[in-house]
Amino acid sequence: MRHILVPKVFIAAVTAFALAGPAMAWQSSSSSTKGKHCYDVEVQKPKEVKDEHKITGTVAGGVVGGLLGNQVGGGSGKKIATAAGAVGGAFAGRKIQENQQNKTETVIERRCD
Repeated sequence: MRHILVPKVFIAAVTAFALAGPAMAWQSSSSSTKGKHCYDVEVQKPKEVKDEHKITGTVAGGVVGGLLGNQVGGGSGKKIATAAGAVGGAFAGRKIQENQQNKTETVIERRCD
């Protein structure tokens, strides 16, 4: 029977890896860093506003409202319905965009004591 000589350093490294492996794979939502206690916190933040003046919602609503208003009536009544639809649609589109922009999002922040 042949014996294989394995250096003690190799055995120590394999043992250390086997013991540390499961500990390294497990992650906690809290940890300590240089004497500090760190933890994850869910925070509600307002979404980033890209169209501050709500131009997109106003224009889109006005176009849709005008097209719908144009389907009603005939003659000068059709022109009035188109104008009223455009104004009403612009107002509605602006409010819809405003409601979408006022939403918040949840983010995870890392905090340390």
